[in-house]
Amino acid sequence: MEIDEINMGIIKHLKDGRTPYKKIAENLRVTEGTIRARVKKLREEGVLVISGLVDPEAIPDKSIVMVGIKLKNMDLVKKGEEFSRLRGVTSVCVVTGRFDLILTVMLKKEFGILEFYTEEVSQLEDVRSVETFVVYKSFNLKVPLAV
Repeated sequence: MEIDEINMGIIKHLKDGRTPYKKIAENLRVTEGTIRARVKKLREEGVLVISGLVDPEAIPDKSIVMVGIKLKNMDLVKKGEEFSRLRGVTSVCVVTGRFDLILTVMLKKEFGILEFYTEEVSQLEDVRSVETFVVYKSFNLKVPLAV
């Protein structure tokens, strides 16, 4: 699928997932029907996924951690899929750099980082090392993406 200027404009406007199609159409100077059809096609082809982000400060007794995973092998997609099925995991990214995968994990009082590692991560093979980053504050800017 070609990602032209209109498709990029739609993606930018849907950063928060709640911008009305009518407003997007007005801003991009196309019809609302065009926006609906393009969003449908972008979603069908897997280019666009509309999801909500969690503000960890807004949910009592919950915390968000980022976990860097270094693997013993390079089967990154398969391992990423395995990690995505673990309890508490809200997203998995295959990345470059010091880690092979970066996970976002939502923890709660009765399922903390110790339980995540001992009950979930320990069940998977080929994990060389992990590093945890506690999210104290996140900033989800309300401005369009600069793409």
